Amino acid sequence: MFNVKDYFHRDEVVELTQKLISIPSHKDIPHQEKEVAEFIYDYCGSHGLEVQLQEVVDQRKNVLAFLRGSGVGNSLMLNGHTDTITPYRMTIDPFHECVRDGYVWGRGAADMKGGLACMITTMVAMKRAGIVPDGDIVFAGVIGEEGKSEGTEHLIHSGIRTSAAIVGEPSNYEYAVGHRGLEWFDVVFTGIASHSGSPENSVNAIEKAAEFIYRAKRELYPKIRQREDEFMGVSLMNVGIIEGGLGQSTVADQCTVKIDRRYIPGETVESVLQEYQDLLNSMKEEDPAMKATIIKSAENVTALNHPPLITPMSEPIVHAVRKALSEVIKRDPKITRGRGWTDAALLSVYGKIPTVVVGPGDIRLSHTEAERIAIRDLVNTVDVYARIIDNFCIKDKIMDENSTLIMD
Repeated sequence: MFNVKDYFHRDEVVELTQKLISIPSHKDIPHQEKEVAEFIYDYCGSHGLEVQLQEVVDQRKNVLAFLRGSGVGNSLMLNGHTDTITPYRMTIDPFHECVRDGYVWGRGAADMKGGLACMITTMVAMKRAGIVPDGDIVFAGVIGEEGKSEGTEHLIHSGIRTSAAIVGEPSNYEYAVGHRGLEWFDVVFTGIASHSGSPENSVNAIEKAAEFIYRAKRELYPKIRQREDEFMGVSLMNVGIIEGGLGQSTVADQCTVKIDRRYIPGETVESVLQEYQDLLNSMKEEDPAMKATIIKSAENVTALNHPPLITPMSEPIVHAVRKALSEVIKRDPKITRGRGWTDAALLSVYGKIPTVVVGPGDIRLSHTEAERIAIRDLVNTVDVYARIIDNFCIKDKIMDENSTLIMD
């Protein structure tokens, strides 16, 4: 009987997580994910997995590892991003904090280098055990999820397809089959500058932007929040950044309002844009001096949109995930509703790959000043991933039912 915990040691997944954290891969690093991708390539290759690098943009690379199957059944992709956000205002060493209090600490620990370590360790352990799944198991470490998601977009365009996929974002022993779509928009207001002491012929772009925000909150917010999906929650809008003006004594001739818009099935990028355009048109009718345009934010523009994820509960991969989680935690797992956007939507919508989000750690610790992941979550998630593979990709069930949740 195969018990995955017989083929790896907890220190192994901890040390791999630490090593991945120690290689910075945020946007201020030259070629951002290049070094961590090359480390994963070498690590997986040294443990007998078939490996491949895909250069995506500016030397930034996806890294793929394969545990080849017999070719007569389901294949599975384990997908995770190798980039992190920047280590802003962290109260710990973001890359070399020691392991303490049962946690691995550092930028990316939860989001999501811990998840990467679990996926890799699972495949290495199965390779050591001589397990041959029915279909290939494909690890995909992809670039750019914290920005444009160029890595998974490139993966889709490269033609790699599997019967199903797991995206290893932190889910705290829950799983997600749906989440909102995400688009970023810039509303650019154009005014006429002048000295603030003689503003008679000027138009203050900041004031026009402020009116737009007020009108959006009064007129759009109530409509948006009435839209709700069972697996995603309500539609949302957030004004995240306002940029404008040249100085306190100058009437501002430009102001940009940057919007984060989370949308659900029944809404589209086009319909969302049209709502904003309708509001701007109404403001223009009332105030001919108002000039504004709305565009997708450059930081978010790729060939593909960022749609909602929805994977039917009837999909076999959903059953496999639920069964694996329940076997490890000894209770029925909950469905996460209202989580943030992930690359799972690209795999599902554009790759036509049924995808579930499940991974180690607590999302509430992601992006925080003291980001960390529990060691027990790392060990348990290797067990969960091995069981998912067993449930989905191996016809003759060989997992040991006595493998249970680690609490220490």
